[in-house]
Amino acid sequence: MSITSRWIDIPAGNDTFGGYLALPKSGKGPAVIIIQEIFGVNSHIRSVADQYAQDGYVALAPDVFWRVQPRVELTYEGADRAKGVELMQKLDANQAADDIGATAAALRAMPEVTGKIAAIGFCFGGLLAYLTAARGSVDAAVAYYGGGIQNKLDEAAKVKVPMQFHYGELDQHIPLSAVGQIQERFAGRTDAEFHIYPNADHGFNCSDRASYNQRAAALAHGRTLTFLGERL
Repeated sequence: MSITSRWIDIPAGNDTFGGYLALPKSGKGPAVIIIQEIFGVNSHIRSVADQYAQDGYVALAPDVFWRVQPRVELTYEGADRAKGVELMQKLDANQAADDIGATAAALRAMPEVTGKIAAIGFCFGGLLAYLTAARGSVDAAVAYYGGGIQNKLDEAAKVKVPMQFHYGELDQHIPLSAVGQIQERFAGRTDAEFHIYPNADHGFNCSDRASYNQRAAALAHGRTLTFLGERL
């Protein structure tokens, strides 16, 4: 194996919660926080962390739902999807952003982390990456089809770190009108990037979903790596 992985405990006040840690072959590097969708730190999210470890990053995927139900692992359809929505509705997004901040603090304390830290979030995790950036907990952030960012644009002025946004043109959850509102709020900023993928739907990065779009996923990953390489 060119990477190693394990679950670790992340301190949060007087408590701890779990996170899936993937280390690059070198054992050290800059860090990325991989923020889950509403489906938990499932096999796909772990594979994303592994992918970034292959790219030379210390990757940590925190269990965002731990305050509601620890170690949830869901699939993408039917009852599992309904369960994910239920868990998201029970979760306080601001408290979850605090937990991402705690994850960043844990990474900064790790000897394996030798550089800066970025947050990379997917769907609900994209919103959390944005909120984490607004709090200054990370050095850069990437939001893949971050749901609800358009409803929290009062946070945009607080984002002082570089941000990259990825959207699918066909995404019914985040229409292009909503993307336009976000772009308008970041207009004129040289440290904010927006990429919209033709013929791509919500969840295009996830190969376990019916909406997976290989071309969009490959382009987005390459752009994310370029962004991280320039910013971290």
